[in-house]
Amino acid sequence: MASVNALLGRRPEPRESGYAAHRSGVEQLLRSYRAIPADATVRLAKKTSNLFRARSTSTAPGLDVSGLSKVITVDPTTRTADVAGMCTYEDLVDATLPYGLAPLVVPQLKTITLGGAVTGLGIESTSFRSGLPHESVLEIDVLTGNGEIVTATPEGEHADLYWGFPNSYGTLGYSTRLKIQLEPVLPYVALRHLRFHDLETLQSTMDAIVNRREYDGIEVQYLDGVVFSADESYLTLGVQTDEPGPVSDYTGADIFYRSIQHASDTPKTDRLTIHDYLWRWDTDWFWCSRAFGTQNPKIRRFWPRKYRRSSFYWKLIGLDRKYDIGDRLEKRKGNPPRERVVQDVEVPIEHTAGFVAWFLDNVPIEPLWLCPLRLREPAAPGANPARPWPLYPLEPKRTYVNIGFWSSVPIVAGEPEGAANRAIEKKVTEFDGHKSLYSDAYYTEDEFAVLYGGERYIELKNKYDPESRLLDLYSKAVQRK
Repeated sequence: MASVNALLGRRPEPRESGYAAHRSGVEQLLRSYRAIPADATVRLAKKTSNLFRARSTSTAPGLDVSGLSKVITVDPTTRTADVAGMCTYEDLVDATLPYGLAPLVVPQLKTITLGGAVTGLGIESTSFRSGLPHESVLEIDVLTGNGEIVTATPEGEHADLYWGFPNSYGTLGYSTRLKIQLEPVLPYVALRHLRFHDLETLQSTMDAIVNRREYDGIEVQYLDGVVFSADESYLTLGVQTDEPGPVSDYTGADIFYRSIQHASDTPKTDRLTIHDYLWRWDTDWFWCSRAFGTQNPKIRRFWPRKYRRSSFYWKLIGLDRKYDIGDRLEKRKGNPPRERVVQDVEVPIEHTAGFVAWFLDNVPIEPLWLCPLRLREPAAPGANPARPWPLYPLEPKRTYVNIGFWSSVPIVAGEPEGAANRAIEKKVTEFDGHKSLYSDAYYTEDEFAVLYGGERYIELKNKYDPESRLLDLYSKAVQRK
């Protein structure tokens, strides 16, 4: 029987405590907090981000989180890990896989941090059975707006912060340490790609798989999908295995999302190592690398492998923002500037086909990513059984589908700023859905309050940031401050 350790050619690190280094990082953070002027907004001194929201600049010093980027310890007996808030999932997975363990939900991009996925939400193909990343958090140390570090747990003194922290985007504080649950994994993932010719059948099949956790008599542990058009869409079903054998590699010439496509109604099969499965989307940033030409075989051949990753494409995006490269090129071609439409939305599964059909008819972007999710059952002790996470209140025992679309559309003269995004927001609300806040948002304050916590958020803000040292959520998410 193969093991993850044998597969990776590694031995687990000795269980040496990383708490001393972590305490040093926390002290460094607190010193930087005290150095920020009392009349300045507290922000992270962080050069990189996975957010697509622009924000105002600040000349004040920021929070020094450079000492909070490590896995503190992994406990294979309890299947838990203590992790610093700025640790990336790439480093987290590298620390847990040698023990044959992985986080319950591993977001798609390597440089997403654990703290970021909790305060800003995250999702992946285990979310139909394991919910969202914050649901596997056992406790959180949070630097609040008033400069105190508190430990938030489901039932403790700061339980209100534990439940209210997800989707707060650093407006209630910043996580310095998170204790999370892990799950055992096997060395390989066997995949089946199912093709669909209409969206209704895709929706009903996905719903059945979520409820039964199997398809055609085989267990399903991973589930996501891609829509290329109204008559070409796919679900990808994965199950862990320790059976040795050949595996595919999508970090070289081959591109993962293109490997999904096939003409036959017979499922197409594939195999990846567990490591490569978790990062299958990172190499080409799903399909967004095509915007940089790196899917062209002539270019890809000479594009260094170390630059085939989302973090490098982010640098190219930063250059485009700084120098307005994309719009300048469009202008030279005689085309109008473009509106960025980079969003993830959640709609109830029964509305998936309807929303996707509307989107394909009205927004010229493809492909679309689909990822079903359900809140974990049962909710942790102390949760409100009706709506346990007030700042992103999905309904328990209800299946949603995350629909991701990441591109741009031509700006139509005479239409208001963000016209396409505004139309999407309206349609998502009509379908009883929610939109993630990592990108541009255009809600009014009243609309925003209804969707993202309302009075509950205000109570938390008054308690944990009474002097308003941190931005509030509406200012940060919509007003781009």
